[in-house]
Amino acid sequence: MKLKKLSLRTRIFIVMIVLVLIASVLIAAVAIYQYNEETTDYHTQRLERKEENIKAHLKGVLNGRENTWEVKTRNIPLIFKDKIGPIAEIHKLQINLYDLQGNLLITSKADLKPDEENKSVGAEILNAISNTADHRYVDKITENGLTYQSSYTFIYDKKFKPLAILNLPYLERDDFLSKELNEFLGRLGLAYLFVLIIAIAIAFLLSKYITKSLKTISDKIIATRLERRNEKIVIEDSSQEISTLVDSYNNMIDELEESAVQLARSEREQAWREMAKQVAHEIKNPLTPMRLTVQNFQRKFDPNDENITTKLAEYSKTLIQQIDTMSSIASAFSNFAKMPAQQNETLNVVNITKLALDIFNENYIVFTSDAEEIIAKFDRTQLIRVVTNLVKNGIQSIPNDKTPQVLVNVGQDDKNVIITVADNGSGISDENKHKIFEPKFTTKTSGMGLGLAMVKNIVETYKGTISFTTETDRGTVFKVVFPKEES
Repeated sequence: MKLKKLSLRTRIFIVMIVLVLIASVLIAAVAIYQYNEETTDYHTQRLERKEENIKAHLKGVLNGRENTWEVKTRNIPLIFKDKIGPIAEIHKLQINLYDLQGNLLITSKADLKPDEENKSVGAEILNAISNTADHRYVDKITENGLTYQSSYTFIYDKKFKPLAILNLPYLERDDFLSKELNEFLGRLGLAYLFVLIIAIAIAFLLSKYITKSLKTISDKIIATRLERRNEKIVIEDSSQEISTLVDSYNNMIDELEESAVQLARSEREQAWREMAKQVAHEIKNPLTPMRLTVQNFQRKFDPNDENITTKLAEYSKTLIQQIDTMSSIASAFSNFAKMPAQQNETLNVVNITKLALDIFNENYIVFTSDAEEIIAKFDRTQLIRVVTNLVKNGIQSIPNDKTPQVLVNVGQDDKNVIITVADNGSGISDENKHKIFEPKFTTKTSGMGLGLAMVKNIVETYKGTISFTTETDRGTVFKVVFPKEES
C-alpha cells in the first residue's frame, strides 16, 4: 500500500510511531557503540596497569637482596627460575622473558615446550620495540571469537640499559561486561516498550485531534451544492492554518451563494427572453397572412360585386384560422408558464387515460391496461394533458413512409402508477437526448416545443418521474411513474 493513498490521520500516526522507533534504535546503537569503546579502553588500560605492576615486581626481584646473581641477560633464567611462577600467579597473567635478540629465556607457562613457535620474537616486533618512543609494542589478534593482546616492552637494569624483553599475553574476557550490557539493553527495551505504548496512544489521539477539523471541513466541502444554501463551518479553538482554511471556505460559500443567485436570475431572465422571442416569432407567423388578407380585401373590395358574399366569407375564414393559431400559441405558453395546481382527486387512471385518447381519431393507437381499475390521487385535467402530449409527440415522430403504431399502457406496482407510451417513430438522436425536456426544444417544423417540458413539469409536481428509452429508426418509449397516494 502506497503511503500517499493513506488518509492524513493514518500517515500522521505512522510517522509518529516510526520516529519513536527510529529514536529507540539510534539510542540502542549509540549505547552498544559506547559499550564497545569503553570495553576496548578498559582492556587497553588494564593491560597497561598489569604491565607496569609486573615490571615493578620484576625490578624488585632483580634489585633485591635475595638476588645473588649478576644482573645480566644470560642470568635472567637463573634469577627468575623460582620467582616467575609466583609473580605470574599473583598478577593472574602469563609472563614471558626474551633476550634482546628475541630468544625465549624463561616463561611462567609450565607446559611450554622448547620446540614451540613462540620461543622467539619475530624481527617485525623487535624493530617495532626498538623504533618506538616508549619502546613498547602491542600485537592484537582474534581467534575463534576471542580477542588476544600481547604486549612487548623492555625491562632495564639499574643503569637503564635494556636487559630483556617482557611479553605479556592477555585474553580479553568480556563475560561480565557483556552481562552488564545485556541487562542494560533489557531494561532499555522495557523502557522503550512502555514509551512505544504511550507514543501509540498519544499519536492516535493527536492525529485524531489534528485531522478532526480537516474532516469537518472535508465533509462540508463534499456536501456543498450550488443549487441550495450551504452552511458555514464553525470551529472553535483551531490552529491558525485551520482558521485560515475555514475563513476561506466561508468566504467561498458567500461568494458561491451570491454567484448562484446571480446565475439563477440570469438563467431565468435568459429563459424568459428566449421564450419571449419564440412567442413573438410564432405570433408574427400568422400576422403576416392576416395583414396580406386585409390589404387584399381593401384593394379588391367592391360592394357591387355579385360574389362579394363568397369572397368575404373566404377572407373571414382565413382571418379566423390565423386568430385560432395565435390563440393556441398563447394557450400553450400560458399552460407552460403556470405551475399546475395540485387539485388531487381520487380517480381511476385507466378510465381517464381512455378519455384522453378519445380525442384522437387514429386507429393505430392501441390502449392496454394491467387492470380495469387503478386508483390514484391526481388532477384529472393534468393527467389528460400528460397523456395527450405524449401521444401527440409519438404520432408526430412517425415518418410518412412507415406504418404508424402507438401503444399506450397503464400499469402499477405496490406504490406507483406506471404509464408507458411507445411509438415506432424515428427515435431520438444521441445529441438530442439531453435536450428533450428543455422548453422550446423541438425537432418538428411547427409548434413551440413546450409539450414534453410541460409533461415533465406536471409529473415532477406530483412527486413522479418521466424517462425514456429510444432506438434510432425503431421508436421511443416514454415512461411516467407517479405515486398512488400523495407523499
